[in-house]
Amino acid sequence: MALRIALYRPEIPPNTGNIARLCVALGAELHIVGEPAFELTEKAARRAGLDYWDKLSLTLHSDWENFTKSVSSDSKIYLVSTKGSVSYTKPQYLEDDIFLFGNETSGLPEEIFRSDIPAGIIRIPMEEDCRCLNLSNAVAVVAYEALRQIRSW
Repeated sequence: MALRIALYRPEIPPNTGNIARLCVALGAELHIVGEPAFELTEKAARRAGLDYWDKLSLTLHSDWENFTKSVSSDSKIYLVSTKGSVSYTKPQYLEDDIFLFGNETSGLPEEIFRSDIPAGIIRIPMEEDCRCLNLSNAVAVVAYEALRQIRSW
């Protein structure tokens, strides 16, 4: 298995393109949960992903329920959110773990926080006057920490 990055209904094509390129560079899978707010063939997403789209392991899930049904019982799903109280550096990650990121304007919906599926809610620490990081930056920060723990790079 590979590290898996999941985006919940992404809204900004260049962010998704950057994340797609990152996933290829890290050997990670990209999962999109729910309908993105744009066509994946959109020029901005393709341009940000450069010529890596054909190398990307991409899985589309129609909704949260469909996504959770596809997850192995050996996998842990971590929600990445400013609502979390645990720093992303604290858990011990494994190769099969999944990191779910919310969309750029509203994050993850409440029903996902209330479900019993997630292993935990993690956050990237930042100054109080900063609301959040750019989505593709947040994915990179968490993905590299997970791979630092999993692989001996």
